Amino acid sequence: MATAPRPAAIPRLAFVASASDKARTACNELQEKYGAVPPDEADVIVALGGDGFMLRTLHAQLGHGLPVYGMKLGRVGFLMNRYLPDGLPARIAAAHPAVLHPLEMRVTQRDGNEVSALAFNEISLLRQTNQAAHIEVALNDEVKLPNLICDGLLVSTPAGSTAYNLSAHGPILPLDANVLALTPISPFRPRRWRGALLPVATRVGLRTLEPGHRPVSATADFLEVRDAVKIDVREARERAITLLFDPERSLAQRILDEQFEL
Repeated sequence: MATAPRPAAIPRLAFVASASDKARTACNELQEKYGAVPPDEADVIVALGGDGFMLRTLHAQLGHGLPVYGMKLGRVGFLMNRYLPDGLPARIAAAHPAVLHPLEMRVTQRDGNEVSALAFNEISLLRQTNQAAHIEVALNDEVKLPNLICDGLLVSTPAGSTAYNLSAHGPILPLDANVLALTPISPFRPRRWRGALLPVATRVGLRTLEPGHRPVSATADFLEVRDAVKIDVREARERAITLLFDPERSLAQRILDEQFEL
């Protein structure tokens, strides 16, 4: 006699929500509907909010080994799925994974203090005053631009290439491209330099020139470090987190479609 197949196990869900009333209300309703466990007992983290909240969730969950499934209850939802309260376990079971590796920046400040931070979208440098930034750019310890005069500069991952990078006229990167975007912000000199595509293993070294007269801040996603003098950027390949997306709108497809938005 044939044995009936065992039903698929229902994942244990932990819900996290942004501070908005809409997200908090939805969180309470979903917990009542599906039950909930603490994050350290969960199989999947369900994040409710917008892209900013999703970035904070990715930082909080990095290293715990749990996938994150987001639902949009904020202003921007590029990293989120549609908010549909019904059928959540089935949607999670059918979701497509996207594995993200963050960038790591190591910053030496003007006073000698050292700060490290991670970014899933981009690491950006911005002038702190009305004075243009003067930045030396080196790749794998070889100086490529002795003095880039600009408002700033950013290093973007493929997942972040449709965010600040795109606003700065940088390229949209397919998720599996294995490259990073190095994009200037309002460059003045050299006139014709508009950025570069870098192999993902490239080590980017940035040094601010005249840091006392032309101070620069360095930001990794939402963490800002003021008075940055030396900034080293690399992909932290040893760190990873998985985002889950509904099959009809995978992250790779969203990035591809973004190239045809008018």
